[in-house]
Amino acid sequence: MKDLDSAGLDCLAALADERSFERAAQRLSVTQSAVSQRLRSLEAQVGQLLVVRSRPLRLTEAGKVLLRFARQLQALRTDVARELGARTAPNERIPIAVNADSLATWVPPALDPVVQAGLKEGFGLELIVDDQDFTHEWLRQGEVLGCVSTVRQALRGCTVTPLGVMRYVAVASPAFMRERLPRGLDAGNFSSTPFLVFNRKDDSQALWVTKAFGVRAPRLMERYVPSSEAYVRAACMGWGVGVAPELQLRPLIESGQLVALRPELSIDVALYWHQWKLMADQVSAPPRAALLDQIGHALAAGAKQALG
Repeated sequence: MKDLDSAGLDCLAALADERSFERAAQRLSVTQSAVSQRLRSLEAQVGQLLVVRSRPLRLTEAGKVLLRFARQLQALRTDVARELGARTAPNERIPIAVNADSLATWVPPALDPVVQAGLKEGFGLELIVDDQDFTHEWLRQGEVLGCVSTVRQALRGCTVTPLGVMRYVAVASPAFMRERLPRGLDAGNFSSTPFLVFNRKDDSQALWVTKAFGVRAPRLMERYVPSSEAYVRAACMGWGVGVAPELQLRPLIESGQLVALRPELSIDVALYWHQWKLMADQVSAPPRAALLDQIGHALAAGAKQALG
């Protein structure tokens, strides 16, 4: 198997992103029949089914393998265009996965130089948000080229860089403390106290309670707020106890809008940057750093400044 059709690979990537033939055709500015034809041609080349025609469609395991190749090829194409001083294709973007708390705090400042350069050179970033324990799965499946994750072990064909530690602390509003917890949060009242939870993947509240009171698998009164910014606002409005990044909460604690519960106690989450080794990296170093490397360097520098 050689000389895989680049148009077919672009088609596969568009189908993975858009999850429908109609939207993939719109993205590629071709007809749906052209998308179907290119996909069938690519499947004929590899001799395997790549896409399950469901609603929404999904990739087979073979499709995920080729998707990783397609993503890397797109990144290399972007690097070549930048080296030649040419603009990339309008829909060309580098997908990376980050956790919501990092996106709400240190990631945008860290990536700003890369994004500003992209505005001039014509490439874009796509930030996919998931829990830090699950972003690594996006990388494994070929959906993204890099991710911020709690996983420390690199996948085969990837590199990993330690970023630092995000410190999570428990907080509540002064009014909530006066009305619901006048004597403080303790082992006798935590189970009847509302806790703010980001989503069903979020276990930071349970980890904090376990660490604070020595209770394994605590049952909490959970209130879901699936937005980092709204989560903190909810804590300020007295919806419940929140466990969130100290980096995000520090100014609110200093201003008195939030009160830290057991400030000496924290949940420390180590973060790592993972990225695929692009094929060109194994041949020779480009005259200037590849875009994916620039993203990784920017994140490492930003994390060092913000997380220490």
